[in-house]
Amino acid sequence: MAEVYDVIIIGGGQSGLACAYYLRRTKLNYLILDEQENCGGAWQKTWDSLRLFSPADHSSLPGWLMPKNEDGFPPKDHVINYLCKYEERYEFSVKRPVKVENIIKEAGIFRIKTSAGEFSAKTVISATGTWKAPFIPKIKGIDIFRGKQIHSAQYRNTADLENKNVLIIGEGNSGAQILAEVSKAANTSWATLKDPEYLPDDVDGRILFNVATAKYKAEKEGKKFKPEQYNLGNIVMVPTVKEARKRGVLKSKGSFTEFTENGVIWENGAKEDFDAVIWCTGFHYATGHLNNITYPDAKGKIKTDGTRAKSTSGLWLVGYGGWTGYASATLIGVGRSARSTVKEITEFLED
Repeated sequence: MAEVYDVIIIGGGQSGLACAYYLRRTKLNYLILDEQENCGGAWQKTWDSLRLFSPADHSSLPGWLMPKNEDGFPPKDHVINYLCKYEERYEFSVKRPVKVENIIKEAGIFRIKTSAGEFSAKTVISATGTWKAPFIPKIKGIDIFRGKQIHSAQYRNTADLENKNVLIIGEGNSGAQILAEVSKAANTSWATLKDPEYLPDDVDGRILFNVATAKYKAEKEGKKFKPEQYNLGNIVMVPTVKEARKRGVLKSKGSFTEFTENGVIWENGAKEDFDAVIWCTGFHYATGHLNNITYPDAKGKIKTDGTRAKSTSGLWLVGYGGWTGYASATLIGVGRSARSTVKEITEFLED
C-alpha cells in the first residue's frame, strides 16, 4: 500500500522550508512537494535586481542565519543560494518538480493528485504563497490595447524595453522599484490610484518587522495596539528608489480611466501612447489547489484560526501574509507561524 505521510507540505519556498525545520525536530513523517524544478521558491521568478528590505542577519529562517553579503541588502541570487543551502543543511525531504493538481479527503486522509502520481497524508500544510496569483484589475479597454502587458511577476529586466514608452501601474514597493530601474532605459510614466507614500529614509525591514511584532504581541495579550509610527504599506526607500528620487522620476501622473489601442486616457482627458505596460498591482493567494477541500474567496483567502483552516480539519496554511500571522510572508517572520503550526499538528495527530 502507498505510504501515508503524517504531513505533506505543498510548496518548497521559504514558508515550506520553515515548516520542515520544525517538523524535522519531531518524529512525524513528512514530505515537501515543490512545483519548481530547482530550490529557491518564488525567488527564482522575481526580477533580476530585486533586493531584500533588510540586511542578512534580519532576513533569516529559523535555525541558521543568512550569511552576510558585502554590499548592503542581499540581492536575489544571495537569497536563492541561502534557501538552497538551508534545504541542503537540514536534509529536508523534498520531491520536485511536482505540480499538485487536485486534493480530496476520504476517511480522514488527504489524497493529493499530482503530476508525479498520488500522495497521501493525515495533514497538509499549504505554503504556496502568492506569486502564482498575480492580480490585474479589469479596466475599460484593457483588451484592445495593442502594446505589451506584463505583471511584475513576469518582469525580469529592461532588455526588451530600451527606448520604449512604458507605463508603470501601482503605488507600492514593486511599482517604485521597477519604475526606478525601467526609467534608466525607457521613457516612463507612473500611474497610481493615490499619491505614493514613502517611509523615512532610515526605515527598513528591521523596523517594520519590529512594528509588526509589537502589534502581534499586543493582540495576543488582548491589549489595544497603539497606532503604528510607520505605515507598513508605505514605500521603503531602498537605494535604487533613493537614486530615482534624485533623478526626479518618482512622480505619479495619477490614475487613468481607460485604455485605447495605443495607450491610455488620463483622468484629465489627455491621451498618451505606450509601447508596454507593467502592472505592479499585487497578488491574490495561490490556493486554487485547495478548492475541493475548502472555500477560498475571490482572492483565494481562506478562513483560518491562526494558520489552521476553519472549514477543513487537518489543513494549515503558512506564509500568506497577515491572515496567517504577522510578517508571515517574510523570511524572518514565517518562523513564528511555522513553529506554532507544527506544534498544533503534533497535538492534532496525537489526539
